[in-house]
Amino acid sequence: MVGDFSAFLATLNSYIWHEYVLFAIVGTGVLFTLWSGFSQYRALTHAPAVVRGVYDDPNDPGAINHFQALSAALSATVGLGNIGGVALAIALGGPGAMFWMWVIGFLGMAIKLTEVTMTMLYRNTDNPENPHGGPMWVAAKALERKNLGGLGRAIGVVFCVMLLVSTTTGGNMFQAWNVGELTEEYFGVPSWICGIVLAIAVGSVIIGGIKRIGKVTATLVPFMCALYLLAGIYVLSVHVTEIPAMLMLIVKSAFVPTEATGAFIGGTAGAAFVFGMKRAIFSNEAGQGSSPMAHAAAKTDEPVREGLVAGLEPFIDTIVVCTFTALIILSTGVWNRAPDDTLAVLPAVNATVAGWQFEESRVDGDDWRDGERVVLVIAAHERDGGFDRYRLQGTVAYRDGAYVVNWDPFVSDVEPRIVGEGLYRSYVGAELTAKAFDSVTPGLGKWLITISAWMFAISTIISWAYYGEQGVVFLAGEKPVLAYKVVYCVLVFVATLGFIESAADLDNFTGVGTGVLVCANIPICWFLLPGDAGLQGLHRAPQDRTHGARPPAAVARRPSFGSRYTEVEITLLRPQANSSPSWLAALRAAALYFRRGTRRAAA
Repeated sequence: MVGDFSAFLATLNSYIWHEYVLFAIVGTGVLFTLWSGFSQYRALTHAPAVVRGVYDDPNDPGAINHFQALSAALSATVGLGNIGGVALAIALGGPGAMFWMWVIGFLGMAIKLTEVTMTMLYRNTDNPENPHGGPMWVAAKALERKNLGGLGRAIGVVFCVMLLVSTTTGGNMFQAWNVGELTEEYFGVPSWICGIVLAIAVGSVIIGGIKRIGKVTATLVPFMCALYLLAGIYVLSVHVTEIPAMLMLIVKSAFVPTEATGAFIGGTAGAAFVFGMKRAIFSNEAGQGSSPMAHAAAKTDEPVREGLVAGLEPFIDTIVVCTFTALIILSTGVWNRAPDDTLAVLPAVNATVAGWQFEESRVDGDDWRDGERVVLVIAAHERDGGFDRYRLQGTVAYRDGAYVVNWDPFVSDVEPRIVGEGLYRSYVGAELTAKAFDSVTPGLGKWLITISAWMFAISTIISWAYYGEQGVVFLAGEKPVLAYKVVYCVLVFVATLGFIESAADLDNFTGVGTGVLVCANIPICWFLLPGDAGLQGLHRAPQDRTHGARPPAAVARRPSFGSRYTEVEITLLRPQANSSPSWLAALRAAALYFRRGTRRAAA
């Protein structure tokens, strides 16, 4: 039954992640980058000052400061996608997958700026201490201004349903499963026990709402990033001479096929593109519309200012942390390693009605675990790119005082043959990254990746709990929130019960959650037509723009990017008969925001 469900997810993924969807995401990033005047530069140069609190005003609406909003959003993005997702992308798509992760990281900075600016324009501040925002509010409030409130509500409902799917899969269950598997692999602690501990830890945080989440993530995110990067620097220092070659391999493999060697069964440039794109979007969440919900709680009245802060996320998440992981995996050679164990006798293969079945194999040693998954590399019919190698999954069982492997059936028109003389332990996701650290210093991966995985998982799960909560609030108000949180914590436990078994299962499971959210959010960015009327919230009276008789002291000391628009700019921004798309409104706001700061700095 599990196999049938995985096959269903694989079929669904083939539609959700059709190449045209990927092209649409890349095209969106390119267009937003050009229209915003390469806002990536502004995000890197101006946003750090915003995060430090230079432009903070305690009178602005919101529940948390810029740093806490960034930490809450980063805690959802910098997670096991950075440890396990990169490993998954390389295992399935080859080294070239990292190149396309870089591309999405760069373009994602502009997408994030636009998404968050739109959310800040349309967020619900009925309760200034607990604002709500996200693509669903953009759709509902923007179309309501055009007397299309019913349509806007319907679009918001569709997004929220997709949001809850993504929340429960990639934001919750993927994280819990990875932690459970890793802890059981290294310490022998049953995965379900890890699920109980995780559920209790998550519940104790999310019950306190966004303020508690902001405080916890503001402490946890800097520490966990520093710990992981410092350990990564140590590993890379051991293989420092190989880094230039690995960078060249990443670029080369993005455009030409990567040959099969060792545990790697070969990959096409197309596979690198698809898996790199999927893992990058899953990791940095650009285009998903999820992180705007965390930024909507920020204490500010300047939409573009928070948009710039959000632009830092893909840079930190993908271009910094994911690159570290990729270089560690590639430079240590675990991605195309030799067999982990040699088989004294290679299993024979027999024809069956459905295909082929390898006979049971006996394995030596006592370091195996009952139920552990292993892989046999076999050659059969050619697949895309002319490659003929496949991973055949097997399960270790303890019987009659010895460990044996029962192999899964294999379907092919060609009789499969074993490549090499051994089998590979199935290191899925974070386990492969841990193996890379262990290859440098035995035990380093065991402790570092386990500790990092726990911190990353907890931080990601609590942030996604808040995202899902915003969807529940939009759909049904505040009353069901407590019940939602209980169910959410129960799913943390359910995920550790062992129904995900392989890298393909993992990719199918998380791919659906990420894909449905992207498919729901991108049309909101592109096709909603609220017009420039959405910018009217920025054009308040002068005394409001300066928060009274004088601006905050911190703002007065520096050129302000939050000062009022000029009369000419206000005139240009008035609603026209042919309204512009909401993303264009957001990018115009960004352009004017930058222009004002440049003029004042020059003055």
